[in-house]
Amino acid sequence: MQQHWRNIQPLTIDKQTYQAISFDKLAKEYDINRLPYCIKILLENLLRHETSDFVESSHIETLAKWDTQNPKQIEISFVPSRVILQDFTGVPAIVDLAAMRNAMADLKGDPEKINPFNPVELVIDHSIMVDYFGTDDAFDKNTKIEVKRNAERYQFLKWGQNNFNNFKVVPPGTGIVHQVNLEYLARCVFSKEQNNEQWAYPDTLVGTDSHTTMINGLGILGWGVGGIEAEAAMLGQPVSMLVPKVVGFELSGELTEGVTATDLVLTVTEQLRKHGVVGKFVEFYGSGLKHLTTADRATIANMAPEYGATCGIFPLDKESTNYLQLTGRDQNQIDLVEQYAKQLGIWHDEQTPKASYHETLSLDLTQVEPSIAGPKRPQDRIPLAHAAEQFELWLEQRIVNIDQPAEAEFAAEGGDELDANQPQKEDSGIEVTYQDNTFSLDPGAIVIAAITSCTNTSNPSVLITAGLMARKARELGITTKPWVKTSFAPGSQVVTEYLQNAGLMDDLNALGFNLVGYGCTTCIGNSGPLPEEISNAIRIAKLPVCSILSGNRNFEGRIHPDTAANYLASPPLVVAYALAGNMKINIHQDPIAYNQQNDPVYLKDLWPNEEEVKKLSQTFVTNKIFKTKYADVFEGNQSWNDLNVSDEKTYDWPESSYIKQPPFFENISANANPTEAINKARCLVKVGDSITTDHISPAGAIAPTSPAGKYLNDLGVQTKDFNSYGSRRGNHEVMVRGTFANVRLKNELAPGTEGSFTCYFPSNETMSIYEAAMQYQQNNTPCIVIAGKEYGTGSSRDWAAKGPSLLGVKAVFAESYERIHRSNLIGMGILPLQFKAGESANSHELTGKEIFSIPAVKAGQQEVEVTYSDDEGAAKSIVMDIRIDTNNEFKYYQNGGILPFVLRRLL
Repeated sequence: MQQHWRNIQPLTIDKQTYQAISFDKLAKEYDINRLPYCIKILLENLLRHETSDFVESSHIETLAKWDTQNPKQIEISFVPSRVILQDFTGVPAIVDLAAMRNAMADLKGDPEKINPFNPVELVIDHSIMVDYFGTDDAFDKNTKIEVKRNAERYQFLKWGQNNFNNFKVVPPGTGIVHQVNLEYLARCVFSKEQNNEQWAYPDTLVGTDSHTTMINGLGILGWGVGGIEAEAAMLGQPVSMLVPKVVGFELSGELTEGVTATDLVLTVTEQLRKHGVVGKFVEFYGSGLKHLTTADRATIANMAPEYGATCGIFPLDKESTNYLQLTGRDQNQIDLVEQYAKQLGIWHDEQTPKASYHETLSLDLTQVEPSIAGPKRPQDRIPLAHAAEQFELWLEQRIVNIDQPAEAEFAAEGGDELDANQPQKEDSGIEVTYQDNTFSLDPGAIVIAAITSCTNTSNPSVLITAGLMARKARELGITTKPWVKTSFAPGSQVVTEYLQNAGLMDDLNALGFNLVGYGCTTCIGNSGPLPEEISNAIRIAKLPVCSILSGNRNFEGRIHPDTAANYLASPPLVVAYALAGNMKINIHQDPIAYNQQNDPVYLKDLWPNEEEVKKLSQTFVTNKIFKTKYADVFEGNQSWNDLNVSDEKTYDWPESSYIKQPPFFENISANANPTEAINKARCLVKVGDSITTDHISPAGAIAPTSPAGKYLNDLGVQTKDFNSYGSRRGNHEVMVRGTFANVRLKNELAPGTEGSFTCYFPSNETMSIYEAAMQYQQNNTPCIVIAGKEYGTGSSRDWAAKGPSLLGVKAVFAESYERIHRSNLIGMGILPLQFKAGESANSHELTGKEIFSIPAVKAGQQEVEVTYSDDEGAAKSIVMDIRIDTNNEFKYYQNGGILPFVLRRLL
């Protein structure tokens, strides 16, 4: 296509000249200053690829015009500079690439065409589990177990690193993907040689973790996508998207003493969820930015999935380059970032004109107060002053509404028979003896207190505050309660280094917050087992107990099967609650604990002043630490280096319970077939609102009695070696059996049950969802899922789409979808249909017993008439919206998914 708006303006940094896109030509006809920062990034991306067949002049002009009053819903393409993966979601992505090499060979193509076209970096961080805690050797023991459990996966990843171009692996024991990305991998401005010229352009990315958005805090545009969409980006395909609506969020003022960035992000999350930003970009601006460090900004950006936005972006400014300096980036790179940003017009300072947004919100930082969130959603913020009373209210409602016998859940997890003589009331405790301590374990007991997750462990301020609180607690002679499982899983080795140098690790260790591993632990359900004495007591007495963690997710059943309520809080508040030991204690005003002289100790007695925190941060969080700790980031430890792998270009799939060649390319043809009708489908699962990807594809423990547990047992895998669903994402046989297997899932087709149960029609037998799906497949009966609002919220799990696809699900009916999950469904050839506004399964009186038929859909078609017969055989119909939003998405659907589409393109 003929160039029209593309304009190049060279830039020279220290004798190196870069070619760079300029807005000068566009600025003659359009007011580019009106554009939000994030839209300028997308505009540069389009201009740079203007000669490609996926960019049209109208796309560029629509962005440049930026009509916020009458926005056009047009499809544009986005080509990220790089892709970032973590091992839970990254392993299946690399498994699929390896399988594509096999498929390419079967189709007589060149397997070595299958390579990442753009840089791909995978950080192994999701496999560490908290098996050992509260001891000096917990880290060493957990790491050894991790390597032993996951050797097959790690060998496969190492094979990929050795055989795929543009693919690097950060070995285990280094840190959390988002923090490593922020502290080391991020470029802010990318440079690459093309046609013997060096180009400079914005560092942009997509990642297979929904919290990829954390990097938005450093002015880098990126967001989480499903693994299948990431694979397409890895293979050079543009990410298709509608021009986003951008919500401007103005921040003013400054946080007051005793208020943390965590309190701020919980406030922002609550406000944006109430406003409604699903599928939108959120851009932060205003005078308050100068009071927020990059770590503070990253804390807010990290939780974009929790407030529902595609991203939560901050601009590039002086704070950004200060952070690059702190974290040891090369000075030439820092100079390139600032000068390039100023030349393109994306540098932010006090003279930057205010952009035009579709909607705006504001927050005065002085009004933020200490908070927690829970008991099961990140957006449910509770002021700390009201936390105890809110828990009591939740407890009262739970006792009234309880409908799940403890026996059923206990048995599902492989427990022994309950003792009928033990207490069975939720309002009473039970006596427990554990490690020479005898105590009453009561309702509201905090049994897990975890400083974990990238949300907060990237922020020195909150971690130093937590360390100083631990120091004060030691001085006052108080410690954590004996029933609390404490853990500390920081996002990088830098964290423990500066805490150690400041002398604070000794204080944290004294309270049981010993290092358990560098990785994502409690936040994703890798909290490990509770002590047997504690776990048995909880289940015997049906105790509603709690966890408190400095993470970003607290959905039902995610943290631990034994914890009924889960709360998000800042690291210092995690320490405070570990000392208190029960959610019923109002730590805002009542004593947290009593010292040996029986004197009360209050939160105010422990909380350090801001000057003390700043002084330690300035002294011990240094450029030298970052440079040292990241000097050999790709090298790995001896265990990693000892892994022997093949150098064959196609993977020789060994017998493994972790890695298995997926069936996605079986019998694939060189050309796509026309879309087909879905006839005489049965409902496999019928659920309500806010069904998360955790419900669809759990990442936690594998129960011995579950279909996945039985499969592993049949392979000879012992229960203690099951590991987690997340660690076995490279084996489709495990994952398909784990689909819809969350212990908290309530399938309306099997009332009175929780977990993997459904009703098989027409015999009306209750059986596992997996067993029913296999019977439907034997009978050539397609399946559908019926859901309510916000179907597929939560982590960007490709297996939440791959699993249903392998179960034979051909379509989903829902009132609304989370952005990533809807995309993933299409990426696996599943048709997402949406009820018309104001309509639902209930309004149409759908029971799930009906037989459904859906005509074949065509490109550009926006709605379809679904016909069905009810219990009496009467014919009815529903007109539903087709949520295939772009032409590219239709091509993926027509091909049976994004991977077959890419494979056929490469042929």
